[in-house]
Amino acid sequence: MNVEAITFHASDWVPNNQELPVLVFNAALPESGFECLFARNGWASIWTNGVFTYQHYHSGAHEVLGVAAGTATLLIGGPGGRQFDVIAGSCLVLPAGTGHQNLGSSGDFQVVGAYPPRQHADIQTSAATKEMVAKIDGLPLPDTDPVQGPSGALTKLWRKPTTA
Repeated sequence: MNVEAITFHASDWVPNNQELPVLVFNAALPESGFECLFARNGWASIWTNGVFTYQHYHSGAHEVLGVAAGTATLLIGGPGGRQFDVIAGSCLVLPAGTGHQNLGSSGDFQVVGAYPPRQHADIQTSAATKEMVAKIDGLPLPDTDPVQGPSGALTKLWRKPTTA
């Protein structure tokens, strides 16, 4: 499975996450569906809906977005970020602080989302305070990749800097 890793620097008021890259999985949808995949890999608070049409980020959780149906153009990385055209089967893992917005979608667009255990997505629509940046930086890394499990791309590519 092809996995693209992209690190976004701060963009306007969106902090993004300079330590952890966004992961884009191409053709990630298994026959059992994203709900089963995310649950099997230990991600929780699974929901089904869309993506907000306004720019926002989460300071309290990393997030996985699996496109279950339809198509959309998502702006990832804040106002100066990158547009992604997603289709059913596409999947993105967003580290906390990463801006995201739906720029337009088909009428049947549907996303399945989830978060690592004990993390809770807050919806932020303004610049991050020092406390929020500290919260983002202090979030623990997930134990498993929501798509590929305990030895997946996330567990290899997401690393916190070590301090001596």
